[in-house]
Amino acid sequence: MSEGEPPIESFKRAVAACFRAVADDSEIDVAFTAEPPGVAGNRARLPFPSRDLPREEVAQVRGEADALALKLRHHDPAIHARALPGGDVAPAIFEALEQARVEAIGAKRMAGLGENIAAALEDRYRREGLHRIDDQTEATMPEAVRLLARQLFTGAEPPPAAQRLCALWEADLRKKIGADLRELNAVIDDQAAYSRTVRKLIADLDIEIGAEQDADDADSSGDDADDDSAQAESDEQGGDSADAASEAGGDPSDADGGDEDMGDMMPEDSDGEMMPSDGSEEPGDPGKRWRPEHDLSNVPKEPFYAAYTEAFDEVVNAETLCDPEELSRLRQLLDQQLAQVQGLIGRLANRLQRRLMAKQTRSWEFNLEEGLLDTARLVRVVTSPLQPLSFKREHEIEFRDTVVSLLIDNSGSMRGRPITIAAMSADVLSRTLERCAVKVEVLGFTTRAWKGGQSRDHWIAEGKTANPGRLNDLRHIVYKAADAPWRRARKNLGLMLREGLLKENIDGEALLWAHNRLLARPEQRRILMVISDGAPVDDSTLSVNPGNYLERHLRDVIDYIETRSPVELIAIGIGHDVTRYYRRAVTIVDVEQLGGTMMEKLAELFDDEDNSGSKRFPGKARKRRRASGR
Repeated sequence: MSEGEPPIESFKRAVAACFRAVADDSEIDVAFTAEPPGVAGNRARLPFPSRDLPREEVAQVRGEADALALKLRHHDPAIHARALPGGDVAPAIFEALEQARVEAIGAKRMAGLGENIAAALEDRYRREGLHRIDDQTEATMPEAVRLLARQLFTGAEPPPAAQRLCALWEADLRKKIGADLRELNAVIDDQAAYSRTVRKLIADLDIEIGAEQDADDADSSGDDADDDSAQAESDEQGGDSADAASEAGGDPSDADGGDEDMGDMMPEDSDGEMMPSDGSEEPGDPGKRWRPEHDLSNVPKEPFYAAYTEAFDEVVNAETLCDPEELSRLRQLLDQQLAQVQGLIGRLANRLQRRLMAKQTRSWEFNLEEGLLDTARLVRVVTSPLQPLSFKREHEIEFRDTVVSLLIDNSGSMRGRPITIAAMSADVLSRTLERCAVKVEVLGFTTRAWKGGQSRDHWIAEGKTANPGRLNDLRHIVYKAADAPWRRARKNLGLMLREGLLKENIDGEALLWAHNRLLARPEQRRILMVISDGAPVDDSTLSVNPGNYLERHLRDVIDYIETRSPVELIAIGIGHDVTRYYRRAVTIVDVEQLGGTMMEKLAELFDDEDNSGSKRFPGKARKRRRASGR
């Protein structure tokens, strides 16, 4: 440790050096951030440790680093992409077993490395609630297979948080794939042979894997492999810039952006459900117009938009979605990110505050015939006592009671830097507006599951009726209520950084929800600001309804709010053009612009109110200017 260097800096430097050694790459840049662990090009992201370096968190950071480094050293993305199966569950199992392979290679050679990975797995499984599950589901099968393989490869027992999961699955899995697991152990150092055996294992589980593509077909399918790996990066990054793929140097599938323990493309969410490998959202190139793949804008409208069932939807307060300890940890991560840009954010916040406070400041009307004696006119009073217009009156500028609602897209494509910047901006804006006597609420919208959840299960059980409508479970999150002071809700904003929270987005219903909350408010002026990075996408709904079902509903909701509602609507698109949906909107290419853009657009709204007031009452405006001497 260098003299005077904080312990956390020494720890970060040691972890970075170890990462490069394990990965056998001295050139890779190691950064500690609040974003999900992963690798993009020549840059690795690791969790940001707490300043007091608790023992459990130290082990978790080391484990995440070791898992990523082993993947870099022992994983060939081209072989992986050629052998990757299709379907919903098969890719998750394939990814999980590949991660088990690279981790086992390292654990056999370095016992301490295996202990670090075990600590990271324990932390992740406990956060995801695997210690509370009671039955077998397809979503938890990949992790059960992975842990059985890990136990066979290294002799390591499942982490305590996953022992319940293994007990549920072990008997069935050993009966079906016990021989396949032993065969995998024999070829663990040969990724191509290992991948072929994994495909056989998945088939023995009676899971559809799609048409097999031989690894020997490299010449004819090399381009496809590159495309697949690039798509894997796009899914995992969840909205990160497409530049990450070009930085990957020909191996774009190395650019992991989600939970590394699940492999390149299949991060697991907090409910134990898998992020789909084929990607329900595609961020695309920043600034490029994007539409759903099956845009049917010219198809006649159905009579109405409806949800198949609302029984499984939920509106929840943020603090109920995770333990208080984890919420505190996430808030600490957010504070660490805020500290890095405090100067810039402070200047933007002060600028907005000055503009808003200026609209609430009292002013004086001069040259009046009655009122308070104007001390600046004392000479006139003495020299010409009969001179009128020597009085003044205090005038208070009208500033309507205002409430602002920030509705933030919590979909998977916001994962990484976009959601971090959104959380930071919401935090700063909440504090700034509160100081200006403007109430603000912060809301988020996503779904409870990938590809349907309980709503889809209910639809299947009832016979799969045609055109069922919305077919996923909504999750609308209240991070900060309008009447709640910032100091009480500050921890909740850190929840946006939680892995597994962000899934799919059904914008139309979220917009209506936020709009109706504003209509119930007593304030005279209501402003709704939407922050999103693309069109509404939910695979479960779009697979059984017309391809523009969600988009058309969003357009109808926006049209209603903009033309028939007292709520003022404004939208900010991150990397995607939202001006085709909203009349008052702006698109930003760089996510770093979000905080400044939010503050600037709000300031413009208040300026617009002044201008509209002058147009509505021109005589009054002229009188004020004449009275003030302008």
